[in-house]
This record gives sequence, structure tokens and C-alpha cells, in this order.
Amino acid sequence: MDSKFGQSQPGGRIEDRRFLTGQGRYVDDIAPADALHALFLRSPVAHGRIAALDVAAARAAEGVHLVLTAGDLRAAGVTLEMEAALVRNRDGSSGAATARPLLARDRVRFVGEAVAVVVADRPDQARDALEAIGLEIEELPPHLALAPGGDAIHPAAPGNLAYDWAMGDAAAVEAAFAAAAHVVKLEVADHRVIVNAMEPRGCWAEWQGGRLHLCVNGQGVWDQKARLARMLNLPGDAVRVTNPDVGGGFGMKAMSYPEYYVIAQAARMLGRPVRWMSERTEAMLSDNAGRDLVSTVELAFDAGHRIIGYRVGNVSNLGAYNSENAQPIQSRLFAKVLTGAYDIPAAYLGVQGVFTNTTPVDAYRGAGRPEAIYALERAMDHAARVLGVDPWELRRRNFIGRDAFPYRTPTGETYDVGDFGRVLDRVHGVADVAGFAGRKAESAARGRLRGLGLCYYIEAILGDPSEAAEVEFCEDGGVNLYVGTQSNGQGHETVYARFLSERSGIPVEDIRVIQGDSDRIATGGGTGGSRSVTTQGSATLATVQAMLAAFTPFLAERMGVDPADLAFDGETFRAPGSNLTPTLCEAALMARAAGRADLLRHRAEYRLPGRSYPNGAHVAEVEIDPETGRTELVKYTVTDDFGTLIAPQLVEGQVHGGIAQGLGQVLCERAVHDETGQLLSASFMDYAMPRADDLPFVTFTTESVPSTANPLGMKGCGEAGTVGALAAIANAVADALWERGVRQADMPFTPHRVWQMLRAAG
Repeated sequence: MDSKFGQSQPGGRIEDRRFLTGQGRYVDDIAPADALHALFLRSPVAHGRIAALDVAAARAAEGVHLVLTAGDLRAAGVTLEMEAALVRNRDGSSGAATARPLLARDRVRFVGEAVAVVVADRPDQARDALEAIGLEIEELPPHLALAPGGDAIHPAAPGNLAYDWAMGDAAAVEAAFAAAAHVVKLEVADHRVIVNAMEPRGCWAEWQGGRLHLCVNGQGVWDQKARLARMLNLPGDAVRVTNPDVGGGFGMKAMSYPEYYVIAQAARMLGRPVRWMSERTEAMLSDNAGRDLVSTVELAFDAGHRIIGYRVGNVSNLGAYNSENAQPIQSRLFAKVLTGAYDIPAAYLGVQGVFTNTTPVDAYRGAGRPEAIYALERAMDHAARVLGVDPWELRRRNFIGRDAFPYRTPTGETYDVGDFGRVLDRVHGVADVAGFAGRKAESAARGRLRGLGLCYYIEAILGDPSEAAEVEFCEDGGVNLYVGTQSNGQGHETVYARFLSERSGIPVEDIRVIQGDSDRIATGGGTGGSRSVTTQGSATLATVQAMLAAFTPFLAERMGVDPADLAFDGETFRAPGSNLTPTLCEAALMARAAGRADLLRHRAEYRLPGRSYPNGAHVAEVEIDPETGRTELVKYTVTDDFGTLIAPQLVEGQVHGGIAQGLGQVLCERAVHDETGQLLSASFMDYAMPRADDLPFVTFTTESVPSTANPLGMKGCGEAGTVGALAAIANAVADALWERGVRQADMPFTPHRVWQMLRAAG
């Protein structure tokens, strides 16, 4: 295991100075000055046939340069549809292949689907032209239920069933349930949420010398580059994609969207740069949404309350399409991760995905890690209450023992290391669980209900296991570090620059992190699935090692020593018999003077041999006013095992942000549609977001069990806060309501919903 003194030390973020002084370079800040403005005409209904689309008046409107419809794209030779992401059904057949049009052709399938685009000199002119378009839609019945049935949204999906997938050993599970001393069953609803990144989606496009440059606020450039080349029928070297500063991604911006291709084609036809920036309500309608699934979890216990099998049925809402990288295939993650930290010998999962006329793509993380852990940990807490078992003891009794690693789960994951009991013991003490009874009594004296909730999560870093890094010594004395991931606000520039500095001795202030440019960086996996620091850090370490190996013979010759005697101490090269102690930067100056350009740029790739598995325990305490239903999160404690920490302060910030995101879904956030498919929560007046005063002080500690799946022992932390917070807070609410007879408690726990639960329970 590679280690380095000082790598887990705190420090401020390099990029904060420019962000806090208004010098960030976001996509809407850096569009070309002569760029034209694009606005999209979007469907006002959830489901219908396009009876008429008259754009003549819009084309004649003042300031308008171009109006495009699906027919115009077809005439220009553009591929009209994004391909479907397919799932293999349990009977071996293929799931529904539903291609998503760049602009709606014959039918619209959700409120907000793009039908046409107007490009004008100014935004107000484009908006006036949009209002001049004659769009007539023959409305069709929408399908909104989270179940198969209803009028087909796609001919390829009768009954709106996208896929019916399963995995596991059904016979073994049946046997386990037949032999069980206790069986506990719980239906867990996980409602739809809207991402609401601080910066909405946007892009601009320009063509120079027959080459396309698309600047988009995404989570990586190479996948988008390949798709643009395919859709616009271009060779790969004719496309450049860049990601500038990005104000939040959350997985939603990792995907491709129709607008990007349309804007690129508009710029191509006009020979002028074209820009588009989503407005907030437009984003709420057109961004891929998250969650929206219902899981039925069944746990089989022996007489000693050890789990001997589990069975899960899941129905996931895909929205109107399962296009390209929307990844309904992630339903598999539900099964792979659902085993969690528990030693379960038998597991079976059945998953269905259905289409609805709601949003473009739901469940982009559908049946993934946050959803899976939420379902399992809600069921574990429920089981503890039903069985009369302490929820902490129930988990300890079922943990995978620390001597059982590497451990292969029933669903095919191999956990390399873990010490779940140690982590749980640490958080139990830090959270002062022993003092909860006193705090509960004090709350009761004030007429309040107090609940304690626990979640023990385990997730897996996902995505491309390979990454590359490149270090370039520049003429100005600076050093460029080229990376294949993309920061969305996580602080990558700080982490990568400091890591390179610690490993190479290059002053951190001399390092420039270059990301998000397909012309300057040959390959990369982008950011998502908590992969960034683990893969990129390992690649950077490999690059430093390659760099040292390349400089060693060059310096040995100049220092008059044998290369075998030359050593690098983290800052300088040293050898017995020589008084020269050059740094890497000084060595680069010597190489430049000697005409050794080959020593000024170094690149290495690294492929992780396996995944790593972040895990940890979250403990939440809530207080509920039974008269109003208002729920307050009053205490929060988390202990995580992230393996080796590279930047503890940034890790803690990631966890805090994730907890806030989880809190938002549990207590206030919810996407709501009426019976016609209209989104009723399409503004911040109607969609509640968590605020600073909703969060208590968060106590954060770590118990490190370094991973063996990468040379640095890291485990990733990108989604850990949300994964743990959802179930911990929801379990705390359920715990508080249990004593009042509430047996089924589903989020969001808004005051009205909690009040209704209490009244229904009498």
C-alpha cells in the first residue's frame, strides 16, 4: 500500500478564490460575444399527437435567423433519434427499444418535450417568435401510474412495460423463506425528486474550419464527443467538446440531451455561434429526474434473528424514454448493492421498469445505490421493531465479519475489506446513543415525539475503472496536470494539485489542473459513481512513477552517478558522491536546456483491478410536533470508512452536502404531477428545497480500513452522504411515529403528511 506523510492533512480549496470573487468560467459566461440566442418550443401537454406545426410566422419574425423542426433536421441529414438503453428481460427477450427524438415528430410524450427551436439575435426576439408558432396537439390519455397498463406511450412497449428483469437464486430463496422462523415484509416508496443543480443545463456551439466545438456544462467530454459525431455524421476528429466550470452535476449532467445536438446543428447551418441556457422551470421540466420507484422488501430470519434470505420486488419509473445513457440498466445495481454489509446466503430480485408521461427520463439513478440502501435499511429498522430486537444489535448480528473478507455476495460483488462492527461501535459512542432515552424524555415533556434512526450503508465506486494522467512542464515554469475526470464543484483542482505536489515536490501553486477538453486530453471517464479521486489519484501516482523513471538516467549522467544510486526523496533527487540535489522542476529546466523535449511531458494510465466499497453508519435524531406534524432534524452523526483520505476537509464537505441532499428528499422535496401529467411543482415557489436552518451541526468521524483495490487504499465518497442520510432520517421519523401506532411511514415527511399519518393511526 502506497502512503505519503501529510496526505490526510486539511487545507483550503484552490478554486474558491475565483469562484467567490466572481471569476468562475461557466458556460453562459464564456459564450462568444457574437453568439445568437436559442430558445425551445416545448410541449404544453403530457401526451398527444402533433396535428399541426406552423413555423412560417416565426421564421419571418424580427431578429430570427433560424427555426428548426424535426423535419428540418431530417432534411439536413441529422440522425433524428437517440438510441435506447436496453435491458434483457427475465425470459431472455430484449426490453423495449424506445428511441428519443431530438425534436418531437409525430407525438409528444411529456410536458416540456422540445418540439422546435428558434435562433435569434436576442432572447426576447426568440421568445416572441416562439409565441408565433402554431402548434396544435390532439391530446391522448397520459399514463402516470407506477405500474404497467394504460394507453401505450410507445408502440415498442405495449402496456408501457419497459423491461421485466430478474436475478438471483429463486429456488434457494423459496427454501430459505420456507425454513424461516420469522418473515418481515415492508413496501418502501422512494418518490421522484428534481436535481436542481445550482447552474441549470446549457451549452453553446461554434464551427471553425469544418470542426464543431460544443461547450457544455457536463460531467465529461468523451462520451458526448462520440455521440455528437454519430448523430451529426461527422468523423471523430471533427468534434471538440469542452466542459468549463460546472455548477453541480449530481449524475443528471453526465447524460446527453437532445438540445446539445440541435444547438450544434443550428450553429452549423448558420455559420454563427449559437448559445442556449435553460431557465429554472424549463430545467425542472426537461432535466432527467431521480428516484421514483417502489420496492417490496422481504427478509427471512432464523430463530436467532440472522437473515437467511431476502427477496425484493421493484417497480421503477423511467419517464417517457429510456434513451442512451439514461441507464435503466442500473436496476442491476439494486441487486448488487442491496446485500449491503450483511451476511446473507440467498437473494432474489425482480425488477420492472415502466414508462410514464412525466419527465424525459426518470430514475437516472433508478434502482441504484441510494435507492437500494434506502429500501434495505428501512426494512432492517422495521424488522427490528416488529421482532422486538434492538436495531443496532440486529445489524451487528448480521454483519459480514471482519475476518470473512474478501467476501463474495450472493449477487456477485466481491467486497475486498471491511470492519463494519468497528465503524458501528465508533458512531454509537460519538452519537451518544446511550443518552437518547434522556433526550427522548425531555422532548416528551415538551409534547414532542423524538426518534432515533440508523443506516449502515455500503456502496461501490462505479464507471470506467481506467483513467490516465499527464504532466507537462511548461516554458513559463508552470506545470500542467491533465486529468480525465470533470469537477462539478467537488474541489478536484485542489485534490489533484495537492496530490501531485505531495508525490513530486512540485510547488502546488505552480500546478494547473486541465480538465474537460477533448482536444487537449486524449481519453477520460468523466465524473460519476464516486470514481474520480480513486481512479485519477491512482493514474497520477502512476504518472509520477513514470516521470521519475524517465528522469533518473538523465540526471544520473549529469550528476556523474550510477542510476541505481539515484533516489528521489519526495522533493529532490539525491545520490552519494554528488552535491547536486535537483527538484523535478529543476530537472525539467535542465532537460529543456539539453533539448530533451521527451522529458517535458509524461503520461500514464492505470486500471483499477477491482472496485472499492465505501461504507459507514449515519445516525439521525428528529423531533416531531404531533399537533402540526412539523419534523425537525435535531442531531446528526456519521462515521464513514473511506479508506485512505486524500483531502479530509473536502471529504467532510462532500458528506455534509450529501446529507443536505438526503434531508431535502426526506422532509420536503417532491415532484408532483396532476392527473393530466402537468408538473405542479415546476418552480421554487412550489418545489421545496432544504435550507441552512433545516440542518443541525453534523458530527463527522472516520474509521479507515484501506482498500486493497487500488495502490492508495482509497474508497471514494461522492454519494456517501445521500446514501446514508435518506434511510437514517426516514428511520428516525418512523421510530418517532411508531409509538403512536404508525406502521407505514413514507417520505416526504412534510408537516401535512406527518399530521395525516398520526390522525390515521388514531
